[in-house]
Amino acid sequence: MVAQTMEIQTMKKASVVILNWNGSEMLSTFLPGVIRHTLSKDIEIVVADNGSTDDSLQILANFPEVRIIRLDRNYGFAEGYNKALAQIQSEYIVLLNSDVAVTTGWLTPMLDYLDSHPETAACQPKILSYNEPHKFEFAGACGGFLDRWGYPYCRGRILNHTETDTGQYDNICNIFWATGACFCIRSHDYHAAGGLDSYFFAHMEEIDLCWRLRSRGRYICCIPESCVYHVGAKTLKRENPLKTYLNFRNNLLMLYKNLPSKQLHRIMIVRFFLDYAAALQMLLMGKAANAAAICKARRDYHRAKTNYTNQRQLNLALSINPLPEGITSRSILVDYYLRGMRK
Repeated sequence: MVAQTMEIQTMKKASVVILNWNGSEMLSTFLPGVIRHTLSKDIEIVVADNGSTDDSLQILANFPEVRIIRLDRNYGFAEGYNKALAQIQSEYIVLLNSDVAVTTGWLTPMLDYLDSHPETAACQPKILSYNEPHKFEFAGACGGFLDRWGYPYCRGRILNHTETDTGQYDNICNIFWATGACFCIRSHDYHAAGGLDSYFFAHMEEIDLCWRLRSRGRYICCIPESCVYHVGAKTLKRENPLKTYLNFRNNLLMLYKNLPSKQLHRIMIVRFFLDYAAALQMLLMGKAANAAAICKARRDYHRAKTNYTNQRQLNLALSINPLPEGITSRSILVDYYLRGMRK
């Protein structure tokens, strides 16, 4: 009884957890602002170091107010966070990229919303570009959705085009997925849904987690009153072949894990042609390594999906709505390339 009382007394309302791998420059630049605008008696800041080989740990020694979790090697984004969050006891967890500049009061609107909306599992802020502050940032913008063929897009970003922020998305909105760049979630929901898929390593893992939450009747929300600025693409540049590989492979696995059989069969037929068309486009643009990455992603998806049979069955069995709101009937490829839509 005494031990339980002590645990309740020391539990924080929220833990802001930054996963770091060889990011000493980002820590030096952005961590002081996170401390200044976040730290309080109810909120802790945690840096989980993913086996860095640079001077990250020496940099962190300059911030004694920050709790450090040392992982023995680089587990990637997904499993790195799983291992770190297993050591967190707070009511709310915020996954925050190391290259995010936060603003005064950035966290309060998200925590207040979750406090008053128990049906909502997670939320994200408005995410603007650090380098072009008037524009939305690619990774998350003002909340994410999926098109009919499984391609993600955002309020404020379609494919590689990002919009100028004129306040057009400043309303609170239920969304399909929230970005892992700044992802505020109830600790209970994170663990109950199984956390991030470690096989994904990086990319699409937060969308996969949000799909599980949404299909099980939980909501995801964007709270634009909260605003942060994200550098983006620091670990892998946008057209890095490894990034291309992970995005295509993980997207296919996510569809396999979560789609009902009827929709899965139809969508995978279409995706076969669309993915190889994308590979051909890459090849014609002189990006042979990216074209090869797409082909390899499709091969590895077929090898890996046999290991997901049980997970797929579990996801569908627990689903209240396997096709939750936020998966649209439109194709962003048609809208972008044929209709000229940029919003």
